[in-house]
Amino acid sequence: MSGTFLGMPPFPDAARTALADTQLRRNLAHATQTIRGKRAAVVSEVEEWERLRLAGAALKDRTLRHLDTYLEQLEEALTRAGATVHWARDADEANQIVIDIARGHGADEVVKVKSMATAEIGLNEALESAGIKAWETDLAELIVQLGDDLPSHILVPAIHRNRSEVREIFLREMGRNGRPAPADLTDQPAELAAAARAHLREKFLRAKVAVSGANFAVAETGTLAVVESEGNGRMCLTLPEVLVSVVGIEKLVPTWEDLDVFLQLLPRSSTGERMNPYTSTWTGVTPGDGPQEVHVILLDNGRTSVLADSTGRQALRCIRCSACLNVCPVYERTGGHSYGSVYPGPIGAILTPMLNGVGDSAQVDSLPYASSLCGACFEACPVRIDIPEVLVHLRTKVVDAHRGQWKTQNMAMKAVSWALADSRRIVAAEKFSGAIGKSLKRVRRRAPGGRAMLGPLPNPWSDARDTPVPASESFRSWWARNRKDRTRNASSDQTKDFRPKEG
Repeated sequence: MSGTFLGMPPFPDAARTALADTQLRRNLAHATQTIRGKRAAVVSEVEEWERLRLAGAALKDRTLRHLDTYLEQLEEALTRAGATVHWARDADEANQIVIDIARGHGADEVVKVKSMATAEIGLNEALESAGIKAWETDLAELIVQLGDDLPSHILVPAIHRNRSEVREIFLREMGRNGRPAPADLTDQPAELAAAARAHLREKFLRAKVAVSGANFAVAETGTLAVVESEGNGRMCLTLPEVLVSVVGIEKLVPTWEDLDVFLQLLPRSSTGERMNPYTSTWTGVTPGDGPQEVHVILLDNGRTSVLADSTGRQALRCIRCSACLNVCPVYERTGGHSYGSVYPGPIGAILTPMLNGVGDSAQVDSLPYASSLCGACFEACPVRIDIPEVLVHLRTKVVDAHRGQWKTQNMAMKAVSWALADSRRIVAAEKFSGAIGKSLKRVRRRAPGGRAMLGPLPNPWSDARDTPVPASESFRSWWARNRKDRTRNASSDQTKDFRPKEG
């Protein structure tokens, strides 16, 4: 299963644990609020922001409609520029290609540019099993790697850590993996960044092989593009002798001119910057400049299955900006680990089930329900992915996948259907519900774990919701009673009006 963390519980269970971690909630609230504020400021500067969003969505949809044509065009352009193109149907094929290239050059380590695609396929773990160490060079990814942790955000994988925690990780782990951190290291961001820079420099200078992803691939020219904020990615892209890029087949844009739209949308939506500090582009091999052997692995890994879904295919527009995470009230309170996936937050709640399929994993099947459907993610998405629409679509798929398995639920739905099919049954059900409501008002309580109880029986619905107490009187009963009172009063008024007056 690609892109998921083995052994993680379903979202409701993981979220309940995360909600109890007050430090985690403080870290997330501070970070997401800061990013939201920066994004809002730079987006407000663009008068035609909505037109840019529409253009980005239209470009992505056009590319997806003709993906086969553009992929062949990209392969031809890359080959013409001196790169070697590989096609990978799944994670295993992609990982093996990278392993074979590294072994072919006698490399026992590689340096890596931050890449969601390589995280999705579990490349680091596959390389480790083959005796090859993968060194993350992005600062946040380095924090996660040194801390033997899991990423919790698409853009800022260590968003759940504060500065003091990062300092402790650097002091404890850097010496075990290379150049140690200074003994007098403080938690000031500049000092932490300097420690990371010194630690990574020796790895950059000795590495023969680098691995990257790509934010975009231009079919017309065979150009790959990576945008970043630190410059570590550019070190990986220029210093090693061999460069291997793992690129999802949905990352294409048809022309160089089309790239302009996304280089306006992405930085504002992700880091709240007008443009990225480092935008690196490369086209195959340039003699005497940069890597002299370039490989590009075009990765499917479930993407063609997503493309076949007329509702869900819009998820392939995603440019991995993480704007949906930063505005999501669920993510802000539970964090990325609760999703149990490389892709957390709203986009992960749709992308992970579509890439892996539903019906086989309780953890994956829980993700479409990890949302309040408030719609904030759609409003923030720079390419207008209607995430709430896809979430509802996937919930239907989850139910259909388990149809006939959830016997208690199916029986309950049949009973409700039978009751609602006849007005006399509805009246009887209302009276029964009213009696329960009166009783529960006297005995309702909560279990120690926080779940609401219906009398002596736990209610699974209330695992993530408060169970409402049924009304003690139905509207039908209330209306009948009040109508009688109104009729009686009206009769009394008429008697008064037409009574003969004395004298």
